[in-house]
Amino acid sequence: MDLPGDSAIKLSQLRALVAVAQHRSFSTAALEMGVSQSTISHAIATLEAELGVVLLHRGRHGAALSPTGEQVLVDAQQILERLDAICQTAYRARGVESGQVRIASVRSIATHLLPEAIAQFRDLFPNVRIVLSEFDHYNQVEQSVRTGQADLCITLLPCAADLETWELCRDEFVALLPPNTLAEEELLTWERLQNLPLIMPPTVAPHVHGRLVQAHLEQHQSPLQVAFEVKEDSTIISMVRRGLGTSIMARLTAEPIPPEIQVRSLPVPLERVMGVANLADGLLSPSVFAFLDRLKRRQGLKNAG
Repeated sequence: MDLPGDSAIKLSQLRALVAVAQHRSFSTAALEMGVSQSTISHAIATLEAELGVVLLHRGRHGAALSPTGEQVLVDAQQILERLDAICQTAYRARGVESGQVRIASVRSIATHLLPEAIAQFRDLFPNVRIVLSEFDHYNQVEQSVRTGQADLCITLLPCAADLETWELCRDEFVALLPPNTLAEEELLTWERLQNLPLIMPPTVAPHVHGRLVQAHLEQHQSPLQVAFEVKEDSTIISMVRRGLGTSIMARLTAEPIPPEIQVRSLPVPLERVMGVANLADGLLSPSVFAFLDRLKRRQGLKNAG
């Protein structure tokens, strides 16, 4: 039974509000928080429903706080700041004053998700050293944890049973089309995609994304018709920009996407599920445990195995 004053407001909703207010954009806030734009929209809509007020006005020029939203934002920021202070007190009591955290990641995640998380952690623990190693392939990332070169890694889920994992984010695969391929509001169909030359990464190991896309298209009777096979993501983007073909890439891999390139969801959505992992039977130092705990709190991580 609900008691007077009880609320279903979640910290993740407050974080979403603060992020959207800061960037005046749902998509940029989603990118910073490592979630889909629909997740951010749902968090804000649920918060507004719980409070019974409009917090944000959505328009062509971005998201703007309502007068009530401006007042709620101040309180939300104070709540999150106090939570950080509580956590910092607890971390220090557990001995998190110094040490190091070694993280291995593929480049797209290291570029777009980890800097903000690292910056927030450093604000709390300036004497903890962060070592970030970037790799091209997931198998290299996971192996760095097994060999003791890294304490944590960001990898594709699911992965091997010797790693304990938590879901970090879901990253949509999107179609990247040359300028003016589709009308402004036109959706992409399988039939249209089949008639476009594709620029894709290799499908042989250790390349994973190409195989994921290939299996997804085959499942929906739309097999890949690859005109160009290219390893480097930046080269693929440049080729799409010059009108040489269309590509299908994970959005974080493609960012920043040149504004003239058209971006469309696939007719049937496809996502990669990214997670943070450590050795299942490994012992985490206080500083590593604190960093992992911060990630869990910031992203709302769910145990994935």
